[in-house]
Amino acid sequence: MRHVDVLIIGGGPAGISASIWCKRLGIDCLLLEEQSQLGGQLFNIFNEIIDYPGMRTKNGIEMQREMVKHFVEMDCLYEVNTKVLFIDERSKTVKVKKQAKEQEICYTYLILATGSSQRKLGVPGEQQMIDRGEVYSASADGERLKGKTVAIIGGGDRAFEGAHLLSSKAREVYLIHRSTRFKAREQYVERVISNPCIKVMTDTEVTAIHGDRHVTSIDLESKNKEYKNLLVDAILIRLGVAPNVELIKGKVATAQNGLIVTDDVHQSSNPFIYAIGDACTTPLFSSISSSAGQGTIVAKHLSSLLNM
Repeated sequence: MRHVDVLIIGGGPAGISASIWCKRLGIDCLLLEEQSQLGGQLFNIFNEIIDYPGMRTKNGIEMQREMVKHFVEMDCLYEVNTKVLFIDERSKTVKVKKQAKEQEICYTYLILATGSSQRKLGVPGEQQMIDRGEVYSASADGERLKGKTVAIIGGGDRAFEGAHLLSSKAREVYLIHRSTRFKAREQYVERVISNPCIKVMTDTEVTAIHGDRHVTSIDLESKNKEYKNLLVDAILIRLGVAPNVELIKGKVATAQNGLIVTDDVHQSSNPFIYAIGDACTTPLFSSISSSAGQGTIVAKHLSSLLNM
């Protein structure tokens, strides 16, 4: 059975940072990434990144290139296209699958940098829409959505910012939220409410998505139990994110929102398991910078433990 001192699950900014620091500190470390490339959610950032110290990039893909270049130049050990199937926290082993072949890896310390995923509506037709590739970015897909009727679901910054961006391209924009209270910043709300091209529908939930080859309409239900079918060409679901913690559920303490509970060095309730990035950080404070910083903290802490 293969053994490493530090095993990192997740190849986004948090995992990359932890791996670079482990390498720098002489720690035997392996990073596992399920996708074919490192970078995590950087691939979903289409706007300019102007707040990462020392690195200003046009979008997340450009930042991904820079981070991975640094990572490779440091000769960090990693494997992509590798899915983690199971974590056995008692034997400190992880079962993984790569190219239909399963193997087990033994660790001394485990770092979870599994990130987060977009929350789903959980309604009929949603997964079929996703499987068809009907997933849009307001900043990157303006031309694709030009002249179309678009529904944006959510009440936070991303929902309101998306509605504003698409209002100059789409024929109609509906912003649909289940409440009358919004989490979005006031300046975003004012900008959307005052825009005659955007129709805001509150106290309303989407109950189904229709369309065989592409989205054609959505079913809506209001708080007053009024039902409506709305013709739309595209849907942007902006309900926030949920931490990817399925692998570790019941094995370490998690908060009510699903985030892994950690201390100041990002140790979980299990002394051999650590969590960094969106797996343990509330979305309000999540950022590329904080994820990278957390990777640094854990690597330095583990170095002190391994060298005792």
